[in-house]
Amino acid sequence: MPVLTHSVEIDAPAAAVYAIAREVELFPEFMPEVRKTTVLERSDDNTRTVVAWEGLIPAFHVTVRWVEEDIWDDVEFTCRFSQLKGDFTEYGGLWRFVPLGECCRFESELRYELDIPTVGPLIRGVVRKIMNLNVERLQGAIKRRAEGAR
Repeated sequence: MPVLTHSVEIDAPAAAVYAIAREVELFPEFMPEVRKTTVLERSDDNTRTVVAWEGLIPAFHVTVRWVEEDIWDDVEFTCRFSQLKGDFTEYGGLWRFVPLGECCRFESELRYELDIPTVGPLIRGVVRKIMNLNVERLQGAIKRRAEGAR
């Protein structure tokens, strides 16, 4: 299963960037590839959410849908996520928001498996590039939002 790791430094405090990342229901407002997010469940202590996602893979004109469980740690500034059901064969990972003084580093690790029957197994490299680009876009969008809020 492919594993993607990315990081980006953001000129905003880790707590502020983490707070933006927690507001997944707002992602469609500033991330074009995210069509829709719906929080289906939220624990009383706000550490666990279940979110339905709808995203676009423009290169294939394919919409992917999945429901994921997010476990948020407000002390460590992390989110562990995993697909409960959906179009991915496997999907999960970890976001870390590492304090660097008044800035932070947003680290992302994503494990995924996505089989698109209409394009076949020969396109796995293309899917990897698209998934890489999606992670970079997500991190870039959160970076722009966090730095614009300063």
